[in-house]
Amino acid sequence: MADNLSFEVVDDVALITLDDGKANALGFEMFALLDDALDQAVSQAQATVLLGRPGVLSGGFDLNVIRSGDPVEIEKLVRCGVRMLMKLFGHEQPLVVGTAGHAVALGAFLLLSADYRIGVDGNFKIGLNETAIGLTLPAFGVELARARLSPLYLSRSAIVAELFEPKKAIEAGFLDQVVDDSNLLASNLKTVAVEKAQSLAPLDSKAYACNKKAFRGEIIERVLASIA
Repeated sequence: MADNLSFEVVDDVALITLDDGKANALGFEMFALLDDALDQAVSQAQATVLLGRPGVLSGGFDLNVIRSGDPVEIEKLVRCGVRMLMKLFGHEQPLVVGTAGHAVALGAFLLLSADYRIGVDGNFKIGLNETAIGLTLPAFGVELARARLSPLYLSRSAIVAELFEPKKAIEAGFLDQVVDDSNLLASNLKTVAVEKAQSLAPLDSKAYACNKKAFRGEIIERVLASIA
């Protein structure tokens, strides 16, 4: 689709890969590309995989916009991010998100928006660092954390800003599976993520979408109302 995002369909699984060659910052262009890719996934596949680049899922919002000091553009970008997270959270297909590295702040929220999350073993950090950098969690962050994190780790994650290595991130609720990094981590993760999505693709699509909406619909409505 573009240099920063690739899209392909592999045996009924839509594979979306974010790779800007840097930290996978999410700006207006990347959000637009991802939005289009998710729509294509619904029309062309039965399940979706979203991957980052080796070393990082996403480094967060585009700092060029954040550092611009333009409150209108900053608010516009944040709204784009919130809508995208809620679109992922409510994606009607099985959604597998994989990270071959760090997933902090917005990267961690991408994990929390998925149905199944896979990481690779290694010296990587996963979690919510907002408190540590002096930021208040917005409504979407509070809702996603409450919905997906283990109650035993909720305070440690969302309030104390503790970051976790991949295997510990399973206990916390950021990941569901960690794969060995003894092979080329990016290709190994891609294989495992696609295989997981393929195992979910045969599930009844109507029932899957309805059940996801039943559990997540009210959360999505509240979050979108908060930015209306």
